[in-house]
Amino acid sequence: MAEWLKLKKSNCKNCYKCIRHCPVKAIRFSAGQAHIIGNECILCGHCFVVCPQNAKETTAQTEKVKVMIENGERVVASLAPSFIANYEGIGIESMEAALKKLGFYAAEETAIGATIVKNEYNRMLKEEGRDVLISSCCHSVNLLIQKYFPSVLPCLADTASPMQAHSMDIKKRMPDAKTVFIGPCLAKKDEADYYSGIVDAVLTFEELTQWFKEENIEPERNIDDTEKSRARLFPTTGGILKTMGEKVKGYTYMAIDGTQNCIAALKDIEKGNIHKCFIEMSACSGSCISGPVMEKFSLSPVREFMAVNDYAGKDDFKVEQPEHTEIAKNFEPIEQRLQPPSEDEIRRVLKNMGKTKPEDELNCGSCGYNTCREKAVAIYHGKAEISMCLPYLKEKAESFTDNIVNNTPNGIIVVNEQFEVQLVNKSARRLFNIKYASDVLGEPVVRIMDPLDFITVQNTGERVENKRIYLAEYDKYFEETMIYDRDYHIILCILRDVTDEEKGNKKKDEISLHTIEVADKVVDKQMRIVQEIASLLGETAAETKIALTKLKEMISDE
Repeated sequence: MAEWLKLKKSNCKNCYKCIRHCPVKAIRFSAGQAHIIGNECILCGHCFVVCPQNAKETTAQTEKVKVMIENGERVVASLAPSFIANYEGIGIESMEAALKKLGFYAAEETAIGATIVKNEYNRMLKEEGRDVLISSCCHSVNLLIQKYFPSVLPCLADTASPMQAHSMDIKKRMPDAKTVFIGPCLAKKDEADYYSGIVDAVLTFEELTQWFKEENIEPERNIDDTEKSRARLFPTTGGILKTMGEKVKGYTYMAIDGTQNCIAALKDIEKGNIHKCFIEMSACSGSCISGPVMEKFSLSPVREFMAVNDYAGKDDFKVEQPEHTEIAKNFEPIEQRLQPPSEDEIRRVLKNMGKTKPEDELNCGSCGYNTCREKAVAIYHGKAEISMCLPYLKEKAESFTDNIVNNTPNGIIVVNEQFEVQLVNKSARRLFNIKYASDVLGEPVVRIMDPLDFITVQNTGERVENKRIYLAEYDKYFEETMIYDRDYHIILCILRDVTDEEKGNKKKDEISLHTIEVADKVVDKQMRIVQEIASLLGETAAETKIALTKLKEMISDE
């Protein structure tokens, strides 16, 4: 299968919206990036429509068509009947005139091919008497059956789609013509590519509109009037049924739109619960007028239905009905290569997802899969990652946070803007002699400590860092850090118990003071002794001086 849907990796934001909307889960994730699995995709285009970042883009064939025109080919446009809903107030004549300005040789309505296909459906029901007959106009439905319900293939109408039938009709009338289908369907690109030689290129309405803008062409608003155009109803839900005329007796005719509804019906057919039915199936809810490239994000189903309904006539286009063998189409099963995992392998994956008991399997669908077991199978096949499970991530984050909060030696208290306790960890409960967290949760913080710092931090918005405080009622000293988180409307208080440190410091101060006092006493005593010694030395020296003086005098007298 050609890659008609591509991913812009830079835009993929890990939101998983595409997998939530993919009816067949044909998307795998690696490193948070989505990747479309071509072998499983049915090209319904839902992922393209719902992607909030426009990360999915289609492969355009505008350049291919331009080359055909530049090479002098007679390029004929086949306009899907939903064009009247996309280009409001512009009929086929105005569209053909605008397309000729782009270089197209001619433009016709695909509804001509729809008439041929409708006639073939009637023939099958009348002549072949099939038990269940499913319309084969929608290529996405055909792929759905080929890939996921191969046992239902005998029920699928083995005839060309309106796009193919019209292209065959054009080439029968103009053998050298090249045909380009223009419509709201992404899957038609794949259909044209797979069944080569019938349709030469496919453009979407978006691509055509862009081309018109580049060439400054604006189709003239003009509605042509013809009653021979009943097949224009094909792109609406039940539109095929409305064109089929007289119903074959014994058959129930019904229309089913939306891929999930089609899947439910196919399961019933597979089980043998449905008989004698003609079923018009469309992958898009609302049928083709709600196609994925129907000018993305500008859908108005009621107005678009009215536009198609009002444009359609009451009679059929005049067509030359080919032999059924000329428009026969063979549908073969498209093998799915992935083998289902064993029960033990599923359990092993579930265990890795943190789901060890049935009650752990929430089946919330946030990952995009309907059940945890479906997700486990996708992980086993390499299509999904464990991290896509939001409950698992939440529990993991909470567990990690709880481990940090409850095993830190620091006390942690969180209060709201009304100063009510929202969290108190184990260390804080131990510091404040609180037996159970429930004893203080929701209570004013004043029950356990002075709220003044909380009030100041909230009013000023300035954090407190390593402030030394003393709580007399607990006879403890703390180093307090406090932060106000305006976004989450909480105040976080972290307390480090420094009581032993503070008491140790006090003891050191006391010892130092005592040492100083002792030193002072020793110094004073030493000073007294020195003074006494000095005094004695002074007296002795004086007496000695007197004695020596007298002795000197005596010697002098002699």
